[in-house]
Amino acid sequence: MPNPVTIRDVKTFLIQTAGPGTRFIIVKVDTSEPGLYGLGCATFTQRFRAVHTAIEQHLKPFVIGKDVSRIEELWQMAMVQGYWRNGPVLNNAISGIDQALWDIKGKMANMPVYDLLGGKCREAAAVYTHADGCDPQEVLDNVRKFQEQGYRYIRVQMGGYGGQAAQMHRPEGCPESGSYFDPRAYTRNMLKMIEYVRSNVGDEMELLHDVHERLSPIDTVKFAKDVERFNLFFLEDSLAPEDIEWFRMIRQQCATPIAMGELFNNPHEWRLLIEERLVDFIRMHVSQMGGITPARNAAIHAQIYGIRTAWHGPGDTSPVGHAANLDLDVWAPNFGIQEWCRFDPLVYEMFPGLPEVRGGYLYPNDKPGLGIDFNEKLAAKYACVDEVDVWTQTRLPDGSPARP
Repeated sequence: MPNPVTIRDVKTFLIQTAGPGTRFIIVKVDTSEPGLYGLGCATFTQRFRAVHTAIEQHLKPFVIGKDVSRIEELWQMAMVQGYWRNGPVLNNAISGIDQALWDIKGKMANMPVYDLLGGKCREAAAVYTHADGCDPQEVLDNVRKFQEQGYRYIRVQMGGYGGQAAQMHRPEGCPESGSYFDPRAYTRNMLKMIEYVRSNVGDEMELLHDVHERLSPIDTVKFAKDVERFNLFFLEDSLAPEDIEWFRMIRQQCATPIAMGELFNNPHEWRLLIEERLVDFIRMHVSQMGGITPARNAAIHAQIYGIRTAWHGPGDTSPVGHAANLDLDVWAPNFGIQEWCRFDPLVYEMFPGLPEVRGGYLYPNDKPGLGIDFNEKLAAKYACVDEVDVWTQTRLPDGSPARP
């Protein structure tokens, strides 16, 4: 038997290309076969240095010398080898290795990853993009712009996540930093905005909305009921992971389609929602859940219960992560929709092979593996900057912290 191809080195790249708040973690796995390497996404923007340490100091020594073909064994052992498991730092670190190994396996087989998974169910993945604005008219104007570009699924927000109330009655001495919002004003304002957009675009345009886990459970139930009349494609992340039992109440009260999952780390978080059919779409962050290996399993599990996929795909999923999403999208029989962030030209230059949208569909390039490469010299010019994010410091009007 020929000697197996083994892992020779693991390199981690920290990149910041889009200003504050967006940092990519790219993992490159080099092999004993000259010129053969794989790329993976380990992006956890808010804790990028912790993930970097987990890869370089813990996973790298563990995987050096291992057979690249044994993806399943390596994933299972990496998950338990640290004993404590199922957290975003470790999961993202494991994902970087896992995705790179799928990339390598595809290159060795001269097949795209979607063919390794079982082959295409579709030629391209329908995507949704984000239309924001400071008032309903600006949101509508942005929706129109995306319509003209061929998008048929558009997420509508107003004033960012949670929105901003016109008047914020705050007590004296409140911290000045943070992203303040008023949950009650949010629900009133969002309902007015969605009604305005729907009345102007008609019923054929698919609208989505993201709550971003920023309402109390009972307010979420009421909002899901109130928004039902506008026929959303789905209502996204309406509850925090700690409150998932409340999805039973939403199901009892209305037929608004529900998507959930971007903060999930542990299979027990999505298992309940799938097996009780409490959501219509799973939208976990593929690197946060540990990579392609667990995402494949979750998609198969969801398909049994008639639940579709809508993987998390914001600007702080790296281009490599988006390529992995797309392989899962074109393979999965229960694909629903894919979030798309519209990268700028610099990112396309830095990541040759990054998929492109045409007419509202994201197309794979059919190259072996994940089909994406990485310009290391260009990336070296865009190192990550240490900073304290403000948008994740969400506060209620009285200054107290809000989730997430």
